[in-house]
Amino acid sequence: MEVKVLGAANEVGRSGFLVNCDGTNLLLDYGVLFGKRGMPPEYPLHVKPKDLDAIIITHAHLDHSGNVPSLFVSGNTDVYATPPTFDLTRLLIEDMLKITKDAQPFGLPELNNMMRNAKEIGYREKITKGNATFELRETGHVIGGGSVLIESQKKRLFYTGDIKTHGSRMLREADLDVGDIDLLIIESTYSQTEQKPRKESERELIEFANEVIDRKGVLFIPSFSVERSQEMACILRSSNFKHKIIMDGMALKVNEIMFNHPDYLRDPKVFADAINQAVAVKDHEKRKHAIEEPCVVISPAGMLVGGNATYYLQELSFNSNNGIALVSYQGEGTPGKKLLDTKKVSTRGKDLSVAAEVKQFEFSGHSDRNELFEVIKKIKGNPKVLTVHGDTESCRKFAQEIHEKFGFEAHAPDVNEVISI
Repeated sequence: MEVKVLGAANEVGRSGFLVNCDGTNLLLDYGVLFGKRGMPPEYPLHVKPKDLDAIIITHAHLDHSGNVPSLFVSGNTDVYATPPTFDLTRLLIEDMLKITKDAQPFGLPELNNMMRNAKEIGYREKITKGNATFELRETGHVIGGGSVLIESQKKRLFYTGDIKTHGSRMLREADLDVGDIDLLIIESTYSQTEQKPRKESERELIEFANEVIDRKGVLFIPSFSVERSQEMACILRSSNFKHKIIMDGMALKVNEIMFNHPDYLRDPKVFADAINQAVAVKDHEKRKHAIEEPCVVISPAGMLVGGNATYYLQELSFNSNNGIALVSYQGEGTPGKKLLDTKKVSTRGKDLSVAAEVKQFEFSGHSDRNELFEVIKKIKGNPKVLTVHGDTESCRKFAQEIHEKFGFEAHAPDVNEVISI
């Protein structure tokens, strides 16, 4: 078995790994890396669609799925993923095409062609292609997300994809009962970070929401439309938060998809209660009226880049009764990062100071270093380990720590590197 690294090497984005199982070629993810503003997106190394026997999408986030349709410009290959992953992938890629216009090397026809080749699979459902057998395992990262376990010629590979070992209010914990492994490809996003316990973050968010409502303000929670928005609604409702919760933007379409796949949720009833009690806002007139009284507004985008979040930011930033709760990672150069660091927002070309109270809360869909070490502890055998999907320091230090703690041969691979087992 050979693995060629196509992307996500010392970087977060454009994930792609080509696994050659004695002539059977499986492509694990094929994502996109969005450049800083004004810079073109980057993609994994090119692969020829005709050389592929199957494509496996671990989950719908664009850094893992966003470039898969480019493989359907001239060819057809079976694509495997869970049902919610396909539904969300279509939604997110359609949205990306709308926003980025002609920046992508494909359009809607290629996306539709990809969906025609979609093969839906459930967790632990074994699929055989040529010399290889593969299956998906639950990750706790996003609805429908899966790690990939591949067996071929008595060799076994485990690719975590993005993983959150303990899951969340929305998702069950990761399924790590994978037995002996010869090659482990593990994400490293937060390998150098210890996160606050989720229960603590939840408690702090609930306290902040009540404080803002008590002073007759509006709490704005800019949030990723997939998972995070829904989790915020669930946290508030589960704490008997009695006030109005508004949901807006693409999160509403994601709600529908999640309702269609209750088997992939930790507790479908908790989800349904929270979402059914929230007020869906779908037009500008309702948006204006919604914030005339104390309430919580949950709306994309998580980093305040576009979306209806821009409207809410302009309307709510300059009243000291209001609050802004940042519950997502804030990337360098984004309006969210600027708000966090400087307490300023840009309005009509001017930077204005924000009067609303701004707080950040830790809610990550990725495992921190302690959880990542838990993953490795559960792996049996003496695997080679590749640390990927993290910045250079996170990948390299993590590899070094794995070698020191567990004695495994571990390193942070480069793009185009080929690893044999």
